[in-house]
Amino acid sequence: MSARFTIGVLTLSDKGARGAREDESGRILQEMVAPLGEVIEYKVIPDDEDLIVDTLVEWVDTKKLDLILTTGGTGLTPRDITPEATARVLEQQIPGMAEAMRMASMQKTPHAMLSRALAGVRRKSLIVNLPGSPKGARENLEVVLPALEHALLKIKGDPSDCAR
Repeated sequence: MSARFTIGVLTLSDKGARGAREDESGRILQEMVAPLGEVIEYKVIPDDEDLIVDTLVEWVDTKKLDLILTTGGTGLTPRDITPEATARVLEQQIPGMAEAMRMASMQKTPHAMLSRALAGVRRKSLIVNLPGSPKGARENLEVVLPALEHALLKIKGDPSDCAR
């Protein structure tokens, strides 16, 4: 990987925001994307839809981050509202990324079909929802990581052919 991008990691966790749980997933994601660029934003916030929306909008519209990875809040509990918040800010969805993560995860657990994670674009930023568990976050990011640089270059307007 040659390009350098600005990256944000946003952990959605009521317990993490209260300091009652260490954020292993956020740390893992930061390490995994280091070859792509610099993580210049990192936050742990509670599962609050408006707060998630406000943070995503700020990171895209004001800070102009290239890539935002969220971890947590993609399941079925009443507090899992990350996909709803993300949908409010996306201008384009990239269903193939979320589908690829679910398909790969289905090889490991049937619970993967319960994930409601989204991926998509707002302005010139790519936002990808990942599970909250360290194992799930790592495994899902491993699935899309090989496509991230290409996706980010295309979002920025790279006119080269996509053939590989």
